[in-house]
Amino acid sequence: MRIEQDIKLGFKDVMIRPKRSTLKSRSQVNLERSFTFLNSTATWTGVPIMAANMDTVGTFEMALALSKQKLFTAIHKHYNVYEWEEFMENAPKDITDFIAISTGTGTDDAHKLETLFSLFPQLKFICIDVANGYSEHFVSFVKQTRKQYPDKVIIAGNVVTGEMVEELLLAGADIIKVGIGPGSVCTTRVKTGVGYPQLSAIIECADAAHGLGGQIISDGGCTTPGDIAKAFGAGADFVMLGGMLSGHAESGGELITKNGKQYKQFYGMSSSTAMEKHVGGVAEYRASEGKTVEVPYKGAVANTLQDILGGIRSTCTYVGAERLKELTKRTTFIRVAEQENQVYS
Repeated sequence: MRIEQDIKLGFKDVMIRPKRSTLKSRSQVNLERSFTFLNSTATWTGVPIMAANMDTVGTFEMALALSKQKLFTAIHKHYNVYEWEEFMENAPKDITDFIAISTGTGTDDAHKLETLFSLFPQLKFICIDVANGYSEHFVSFVKQTRKQYPDKVIIAGNVVTGEMVEELLLAGADIIKVGIGPGSVCTTRVKTGVGYPQLSAIIECADAAHGLGGQIISDGGCTTPGDIAKAFGAGADFVMLGGMLSGHAESGGELITKNGKQYKQFYGMSSSTAMEKHVGGVAEYRASEGKTVEVPYKGAVANTLQDILGGIRSTCTYVGAERLKELTKRTTFIRVAEQENQVYS
């Protein structure tokens, strides 16, 4: 046993210090980024914000809405092949630049992935998603997937430390998902005691990834546009959103009416709700590591996207970043005193 004495920070522990800017308007800010990925050598251009691969967020409907503004969706893994066929038949051709097939690491997952690529070879992205990205089995699955699909962009996670980011990139991944426990409906930190404050995880993992030429996704913990800006400022290449995109017309989850008001269900993918729905219940050897909440219905996601993108553009104008790529270079974080943190949060 050992204790690390360095202080680790979350989004609420810091603010971004303003700097002199020559920008006259938010409209001058370009939020698109272009990447060439490490192992697939594929290229991508778009706004690097992603809908999480949760069945209440990463839906086909969400993908269609987000792709119109060049945002990305990791499609949840519980759609069957027939549902994929129906979606791809009617989707615009450029949708393949803005969606990933999500998969677990089981034999059935591998077979489904193979089937989907045989039907739709134009699909470009794979999101290999597990709660614990530290297992040897997970690394082996990433290696095998890279061998089988050398030209596909592989997203892999989740991890929170630099050495594991490096291992997964060397195993064949292109983009690493960073985050254990920060999500609003994730209870991993409570149930297991395991986690890492998200801002510090981004800083450490981005440094490791960029040293090898890879990218990272900040996955979880963002509740406001300002949090997304902080994630980009800390070095995240992409930011993945769950709760902020829940509750919309394009989101999954049951629509509920209570006392004349409408709500949509939102739950973690390790929650008892998700496991009852997809695998028949919580296995006797594990515990639920997610919770279920009812989110006020928000209507079309377009209004939320305008709020998010407008907030990030505003951040860029405060620090003089004409392009999103420049934000991390222009960011200075200031620590927030505990009493100020309570007011701010």
